[in-house]
Amino acid sequence: MTPETFVRAFFDERKAIIESYFQKDNGADVALQMKSLNLDSEQETVLKNILYAAFRDVMYTILLGLEGEASIGGKQELYSLCDEQGNELTGGEIEGWAWEYFQNNKGE
Repeated sequence: MTPETFVRAFFDERKAIIESYFQKDNGADVALQMKSLNLDSEQETVLKNILYAAFRDVMYTILLGLEGEASIGGKQELYSLCDEQGNELTGGEIEGWAWEYFQNNKGE
């Protein structure tokens, strides 16, 4: 795995989670609470945009936090993260890829 594929996995997961909330057969707590609002299609679009923005901010912050570029829980330090083959993912590249995917819309 490369730092880019790691970041891309976060980016893809964000989309999968949010889209699942809007599936009619989803019984997850968030999906059920959203359904209880009885939103029309325009309101659903607004809610979806809000969720995308919130998840973007959370995932971007976590990714930068792993690189020591943002705090996680009020603590800012560099973490060492490796894949199963022992390839180090942290060390400076995650921040750039996180910017590309989450702020610069590379994956859109």
